[in-house]
Amino acid sequence: MRILVVEDEPKLARLLARGLAEEGHPTDLAATGEQALWMAASDAYDAIVLDVMLPGLDGFAVCRMLRERNVWTPVLMLTARDAVEDRIAGLDTGADDYLLKPFAFSELLARLRAVVRRGSSERPTELVAGDLRLDPASRRVWRGETEVELSAKEFAVLEVFMRHAGRALTRVQLLDGAWDISFESRSNVIDVYIRYLREKIDRPFGRSAIETVRSIGYRLREDGG
Repeated sequence: MRILVVEDEPKLARLLARGLAEEGHPTDLAATGEQALWMAASDAYDAIVLDVMLPGLDGFAVCRMLRERNVWTPVLMLTARDAVEDRIAGLDTGADDYLLKPFAFSELLARLRAVVRRGSSERPTELVAGDLRLDPASRRVWRGETEVELSAKEFAVLEVFMRHAGRALTRVQLLDGAWDISFESRSNVIDVYIRYLREKIDRPFGRSAIETVRSIGYRLREDGG
């Protein structure tokens, strides 16, 4: 998942970004509602973690404006307010879920997985392409009955492919899906990770799931190769 965290408390924002990154989820940070609106409209995120108490536009206003602008990225709202009225207000502005502070990081991850599965497009709990399977929750991958060990970044790149199986993806799209906004590279990093993946999910099994698409980039075959 690629996540946008909207939180004006710097320490908490850094902790969330670091924790999500360690779980393999590229994470961008916004400190204000105005910045969040711009970023959410400019980039494709799988989910938004949105604090209610923000300077300027609060989380309720940000969520309402996102929906008015037809940005349907799932939103998980964070707040220290435990009043029922506040939770109702958040959900009524278009939020998908609500989490009270303080919270366990494991619960945040579980709720993010849940709201992503309930997103506007079909997002099953397990991604499948032929006999290639990926479980985002457990971060495990199998080719048939054989489990394949991947690094966090290899997993992130494969997850982007499997969420768009059958589609030709450019190197920029793969970079956007698997690296955060601060990563800038003109190198062949995507080609390197494609080679790593082919060595792990294709060649040992006599398959060719990841195809090179001339003048575009790469495509994961829907039948898994």
